[in-house]
Amino acid sequence: MASSGQMTVSNQTIVTEFILQGFSEAHPLQLALFCIFFFLYIMALAGNVLIVVAIGLDSGLHTPMYFFLANLAILDIGCTTTVLPKLLENLADKKSISYVGCMTQLYFLTWFVGAELLLFTAMAYDRYVAICHPLHYTTMMSRMVCILLAGNVWTISAINSSVHTGLMIKLTFCGPNKINHFFCEIATLLQLSCTSTYLNNTMVVIADIYFAVINFVLTMVSYGFIICSILKIRTTEGKKKAFSTCSSHLIVVTTYYTTVIYTYILPGSGSSVDNVKVVAVLFTTISPTLNPLIYTLRNKDFKTALKKMFPFSE
Repeated sequence: MASSGQMTVSNQTIVTEFILQGFSEAHPLQLALFCIFFFLYIMALAGNVLIVVAIGLDSGLHTPMYFFLANLAILDIGCTTTVLPKLLENLADKKSISYVGCMTQLYFLTWFVGAELLLFTAMAYDRYVAICHPLHYTTMMSRMVCILLAGNVWTISAINSSVHTGLMIKLTFCGPNKINHFFCEIATLLQLSCTSTYLNNTMVVIADIYFAVINFVLTMVSYGFIICSILKIRTTEGKKKAFSTCSSHLIVVTTYYTTVIYTYILPGSGSSVDNVKVVAVLFTTISPTLNPLIYTLRNKDFKTALKKMFPFSE
């Protein structure tokens, strides 16, 4: 007789749901984690929604830099909403996730993570043009160019996610259904497959090279040119002003790439599962929560926009 979460078809047991093992089984710790993640989720939602609304309402923020920042905020909302509600359920002792629910989570998380990596490259290019070619900025970063860049970011990552999810759906899961993670992702699901994962693994390597390695190199090359241009500025004040326009983005990019590389590329080199979980929390929860603070705390334009939205706070 098939166990819970499995059904028998033609003498073969097919998995109908997965068990997300998440974090500690200790109830006091689960309660504490529930409160922490709930708070972080509310903060991430509030901060990123505020960014999108402020940029949408204030015409002074209708520039390429803020256009891309609004896209990043939307992706952060999507990323946290894909992972955290299910994690909160998990901490409330509902460990199971349906097969369809797991594949849906896999699709959207792969989509949003891939889109963020591409968006960071577009944002780095925007800063490169602003600092290295200021006289041609309005033509090189026109409204149409920005829309095309953002459209490519969303479309390419959606196609990539569709390929990975489609290949995952073709696999057969007939054995263990326990996922040693707090969300459904490619690496952990491939370990549970009863059929060959050769094509899946090949596509993962190709995606890692394109999304992580190539885009990271392009981003770093952009910043190499940016730093060279900043160093040529004669006045200290000029250097500070130029660097302030890209320092926030550089902090976010460095943090995000570090966590994504550790989570998706290093596990095969022997990283512990618990370490991978902790680092995954950084890019699915902590990063979306901190991004609004990193980008807005020292930003005069954004502070001005917020004062217009909330005049009573002055």
